[in-house]
Amino acid sequence: MRFLVAGGDRVDAGKTTFTTGLLSRLDGVGFKPRAGNDYWFDHDDYRRAVDEGRLYGKDAKRLAHASSGDFAPEDLNPVHRLWRPSPGPDTGLVGQAHREYVLDRVGESFVVNDRAEVPESARRNLPLADAPSVGTVERLDEITRQLHLPMFEGFADRIRSVQTETGGPAVVESYGDVAVPIRGLSFDAVAVVEPGRMRAYDGDRFLRACEVAGGSPRDGRLEVHTPDVTELADPKATAALPALPDDDRRDPATVARAYGEAYDELLAVAE
Repeated sequence: MRFLVAGGDRVDAGKTTFTTGLLSRLDGVGFKPRAGNDYWFDHDDYRRAVDEGRLYGKDAKRLAHASSGDFAPEDLNPVHRLWRPSPGPDTGLVGQAHREYVLDRVGESFVVNDRAEVPESARRNLPLADAPSVGTVERLDEITRQLHLPMFEGFADRIRSVQTETGGPAVVESYGDVAVPIRGLSFDAVAVVEPGRMRAYDGDRFLRACEVAGGSPRDGRLEVHTPDVTELADPKATAALPALPDDDRRDPATVARAYGEAYDELLAVAE
């Protein structure tokens, strides 16, 4: 079985907490094709990774901890983006107000925004000297076609391969409010998560709604946002998600118990 966990109209929707509990319930492997963190707001996480010559975030680390098997965060998260705050009205290369795209890790390679202030610790500890740089939207699109898209295509095969090797279910977590973080995969069921509730959708119907919503010009051609999709598809089930203390959210087994009713509903949709 394969599940997708997407966020509602809030960026901080509780996707990773929901995903780790589902992994504990299913004894599965979690994947996050795209992730990111902020040099300022996630500084401890940034320094912990960069001091090791790596770039990953706490979400991928939590998925690795909750997954069945021995995985590094980078095994489950092929593309990670580093941001930093950017005062002023300029939205930068990727259309984010007050937020500046700094660099990407794409597999073991890196891409640098040459219009951004790259932290000295990143230049010192990451192999950026020969990394391609981008300074225009056109150049970013070119690098995306060369590096990012082939990585995502290969990662879809990676997810299928891990499922074959382990014989267990896979859970793919999206990022932000993007409906589908990777193409080329089918899903038995989709959980759309937001504070206080989970809506469960049939996987095929959700992906068909994504294709229809993808005709919208909003925010580019490659990303479809969850609210645009849920306007076109009806959930098969809805369940409440209770608020959890920090310590409980960090423990996948505790989350699995607290969200048990929601997981029951999601599994029923997948059958």
